[in-house]
Amino acid sequence: MAVIGIMDSGCGGLSVFREIRKALPDERFIYYADNAFCPYGEKEPEFIIDRCRAITDFFISKGAEIMVIACNTATAAAIATLRAEYDIPFIGMEPAVKPAALGTKTGVIGVLATAGTLKASKYLNNRGRFEDNVRIEEQVGRGFVELVESGDLDSPHAEQTVRASLQPLLDAGADTIVLGCTHYPFLLPLMQRIAGEGTRFIDPAPAVTRQLLNVMKEKGIATSDENPGTELVCSGPDDALKRIFSLI
Repeated sequence: MAVIGIMDSGCGGLSVFREIRKALPDERFIYYADNAFCPYGEKEPEFIIDRCRAITDFFISKGAEIMVIACNTATAAAIATLRAEYDIPFIGMEPAVKPAALGTKTGVIGVLATAGTLKASKYLNNRGRFEDNVRIEEQVGRGFVELVESGDLDSPHAEQTVRASLQPLLDAGADTIVLGCTHYPFLLPLMQRIAGEGTRFIDPAPAVTRQLLNVMKEKGIATSDENPGTELVCSGPDDALKRIFSLI
């Protein structure tokens, strides 16, 4: 029996889980939303590492053979430590700067992410490989995580909040925008309406799914289970998680 553990600071990682479940419909999943401590974006790295250790220990106790950190901020802060301290494989997130840089027509790309992701060395090193060839504009999606966690995806307040962070990227000429937080794809219909035609948004979930499949094959981890399904676990109230889960 194989169990795949998927974690995020809250509901956002369900945007990644949605893609993984399409590829592995017969697998057993545990999704852990650490929403008692959400959002992670402004938290110190040491705090995030400690939370990721606790969640990893929980997954292992439940039989998980592989773990997806479906959170850009947690990946940046903790994945190197987790890989050094645990034997199971870890799949992480990374803002998709490369495909954005290769696909832009204006020569300007935008990155929407949390403050923690934008200042992390993992992202800065990735950005540095491409910024000589394209102009990279960055914005923190202020209030985006809170919108998703509250289930507010399409209200006038949501539009005002999203526009405040998205419009500067559009005004700078970005025609390709990287979604650098797993919560943000749930606001994609709203972002597309604000941006209009001609703006491409890149969700990293499909690439993460491909990497998960590759690692499972490499490690010989089963891709089917006799009791497929998903267990949802929260460190805080579960109302928001159940609501978003019902939409995917």
